[in-house]
Amino acid sequence: MILVPDTSVLIDGRITQMIKAGEYKGATIIVPEAVIAELEAQANNGREIGFAGLNELQSLCKMAEEKTIELQFSGIRPTLEQVKLAGGGEIDAMIRGIACENKARFITSDFVQAEVARAKGLDVIYLKPQAGNFGPLGIDQFFDEHTIAVYLKERIAPTAKKGTINDMKLVKIRDQPTSEYELRAMSQEILERAKRDPDGFIEVEKRGITVVQIGSMRIAIARRPFSDGMEITAVRPIVDVTLKDYTKAEVITKRITGEKRGLIIAGSPGSGKTTLAQSVATFLSDSGFVVKTMEAPRELQVPDQITQYTALDGSMANTADVLLLVRPDFVIFDELRKNEDFNVFGDMRLAGLGMVGVIHANGVRDAIQRFSNRVDFSVLSQVINTIIFVKQGVISKVYDVDFTIKVPTGMAGEMNLRPVTTITDNESGQLVLDVFRYDGETIVMPVMAGAATPAAATVMPVKTPLVQHVGQPVTPLHQLVRTPTPVAPQQETAKRENDEHPGWKLTEKDVQREIGRYTEGFIDVQMVSDTKAIVYIDDKDVPAAIGKGGKNISAIVNKIGIGIDIKPRSEFDRQQMQSQPQKAEEEMNLGGGVKIQTDKKQLTIIAPEQSGKIVDVFAGKEYLFTATVNDSGEIHLARNSSIAQEMIRRYQNSEIIRLRPV
Repeated sequence: MILVPDTSVLIDGRITQMIKAGEYKGATIIVPEAVIAELEAQANNGREIGFAGLNELQSLCKMAEEKTIELQFSGIRPTLEQVKLAGGGEIDAMIRGIACENKARFITSDFVQAEVARAKGLDVIYLKPQAGNFGPLGIDQFFDEHTIAVYLKERIAPTAKKGTINDMKLVKIRDQPTSEYELRAMSQEILERAKRDPDGFIEVEKRGITVVQIGSMRIAIARRPFSDGMEITAVRPIVDVTLKDYTKAEVITKRITGEKRGLIIAGSPGSGKTTLAQSVATFLSDSGFVVKTMEAPRELQVPDQITQYTALDGSMANTADVLLLVRPDFVIFDELRKNEDFNVFGDMRLAGLGMVGVIHANGVRDAIQRFSNRVDFSVLSQVINTIIFVKQGVISKVYDVDFTIKVPTGMAGEMNLRPVTTITDNESGQLVLDVFRYDGETIVMPVMAGAATPAAATVMPVKTPLVQHVGQPVTPLHQLVRTPTPVAPQQETAKRENDEHPGWKLTEKDVQREIGRYTEGFIDVQMVSDTKAIVYIDDKDVPAAIGKGGKNISAIVNKIGIGIDIKPRSEFDRQQMQSQPQKAEEEMNLGGGVKIQTDKKQLTIIAPEQSGKIVDVFAGKEYLFTATVNDSGEIHLARNSSIAQEMIRRYQNSEIIRLRPV
């Protein structure tokens, strides 16, 4: 009997098993050179299937040496161009040609190849994928009921991570190092199982790395040049948890089955995010919803009624297009990492689908930061309603995401009123984060617990408008008539608090030094508590102090260890003016019998001899404006009006102001 196997049979590994079983004992096996070239190309590209096929070929050579079979090689070696076009059928055509020339039986486990060969009139043996009960894998010997993950690397003793999610530790399994030969044998066995087992599939096959999913076990096989040595890592879940087993399950079920159907599960690697996502998917499916998953790789252990989709043609956007046609009630999106993943998640949520996403993050701020850089903050609350933070397998926090119009944390005054996305602790109702736009950047600003209303502190020197009398030195305007301004009550409070907390002075200096690295002007630090400070700086320095994405202020907060609110100096000046007496007035003698009094709100021209008259007001020979003098002999102007400011400027230039009746 003459047999010609194709590449799929050698990769599959069953031909040697059939020979050992005596089915093809004494047969002549002709291996086309095209098969060897294809296996070599796959091995050179670091693909595990190439090495599996070469190992099978070596086993056939040993059988030939033992006279169990006769092994021959035939045909010409394909060109590089033909190898590159293997996916289009060039290599398959060359292999079929060898079977035709030798009038041999053609063996394949590729369904398409078998159909084409039959169409060519060949005698075909099609080896269907095997299904049924499989024996244990070689790697199973390293697992027990407490093992979560196994780490095998050549020349290194095998280790395993054992325990529970709450308490894990790395232990050595045996003292003898793992050899490369042992790892190669395991990898070939794993690949064969993945091809035959209906619950097994190859998720990733790239140069130097192969990721296989067999049942609940995910296995990564790495080799050179991707890694510095051959390595196999196998991970599996050790617990089966339902949603009702979690402490905050009721909160989640009410939200996800109600109107708030945008949910994010966040946590560090190995914290139990995927386990919770599985529980949510199973709960939704059992509740009568149509549920699908988007995963790359597929690792969720969900019931058969939940279809698991991966990236279509390498793109989750293509998968989303299909899902929008399928119209499920909920989609579980496992592992959002790339920009495309976040865009697809947001697009599907805004399209009306219920979405549950899984994301790696060390805290809620990191999770929101990753979203805010890809999704506009103004629609964050529409894309995400709830954030669940998982730590050591337990739901530690549940956060609400809302949208409002307010002054963001770190700013003050109505001039800074803007749209803000807020993140609130569901249990305590405490505001945790503000997300807003500032100077073209999206800022994620943490809100420190126990924040109080800022108190005033010692005032830095402030420039004051000046009035100059002829022949006199320049004098501050407020010193013309006013009595010295009393110390503001807030300043007295701040001074008294600093006396009671001497450590605050040192902290204030640290804050001033760190903020001063990014600013050039006015810096005033007011300690509110041991963990909170209000910092007033020049308005133009605010963006530099905050930094892109809040980077600078976050670094200062982490370094000093207290919360810091950045506020513009204009707000500080406004508070100082409000704390000063309202009744103080200024009086200026403008010559020509005209006097002016000013207070905070208005400027008054005093000319009693012109009572009840309409007058033109001149500065020197220049006409300024026309006004009516009231019965009290006064003309009232708003202090901040352009006319009032012009009057003060003329006085500073020593010009004579006169009134002429119309």
